[in-house]
Amino acid sequence: MLINCVAYRQGEKLADLPIQKISDYIGRPDTVVWVALKDATHDELAEMQTEFGLHDLAVEDAQHGHQRPKIEEYGDCLFVVMQLLTIVNGELEVGEVDVFVGRDFVLSVRNRSSQTFLGVRDRCEREPELLKLGSGFILYALMDAVVDRYFPVIDAFETELEEIEDQIFTKGAARQNIERLYDLKRKVMQLKHAVAPLMEAVSKLHGGRVPRVCGSMQEYFRDVSDHLVRINASIDSIRDTIGTAIQVNLAMVTIEESEVNKRLAAWAGIFAVATAFAGIWGMNFEFMPELKWQYGYPAALLVMGGICGLLYWRFKKSGWL
Repeated sequence: MLINCVAYRQGEKLADLPIQKISDYIGRPDTVVWVALKDATHDELAEMQTEFGLHDLAVEDAQHGHQRPKIEEYGDCLFVVMQLLTIVNGELEVGEVDVFVGRDFVLSVRNRSSQTFLGVRDRCEREPELLKLGSGFILYALMDAVVDRYFPVIDAFETELEEIEDQIFTKGAARQNIERLYDLKRKVMQLKHAVAPLMEAVSKLHGGRVPRVCGSMQEYFRDVSDHLVRINASIDSIRDTIGTAIQVNLAMVTIEESEVNKRLAAWAGIFAVATAFAGIWGMNFEFMPELKWQYGYPAALLVMGGICGLLYWRFKKSGWL
């Protein structure tokens, strides 16, 4: 689905274009055509390939989707894949944006995501001095927007982790905590899979030989790279904390089981004494002591109760009960 198609010249907006008019603006001096698609169909991508001369392999990747974040060069054209992440009802929604960048065009294809880039277009139009630098600045603006949206995801993960940590020492909550920790770990790994490959790919856009369309934007892409490094460090920190929290929870489970075992052992010891006395006096031999004594029964109960009470006191004092 076409979101918008706009031509810019020297950083100023010329016109909103129908797709059929793109070829009239491609090749004009100092002119860039920026097209945005959402969940593009095969026919739409084929039409864009004809208009912009896109490479077959890049178009095939965009059609199939579910690509690893990357930056690939096809002649003078760049093909960039980034993952779009957002928290929806506590779950991590993973989308994708594929960006084709040429000397005089930018084509962004957004898939499986409710996020929009209208704010990015507004930002670019408010900065004509930078927009006139060409398609490289548009790529930077898109990439910066995607990376900046990772920060709220990191904040949400850190908040969730703090909530779980507050419950670690709550009795009976260990199992639930471990389930939440493993779910959080899964979501953190999804973010890691979006950030780590992109961090490696962005390093191609600053320092040393860089693609021609990004030559004047190296400082800006270095800033994006710095943001990715910070996010990656935060991810590693969260993963380490999750691992520690899981170990603490497992230790708490062991401690709780040990407490239960102590209580069971204490009560078993108390009842074992009563059982032993009852078993001995219940053998009914003819010449057993006190067998004919009229106070034998209450005396036996008193002895058993006294010893059991003494054991209960000792176990209680030692913290087993």
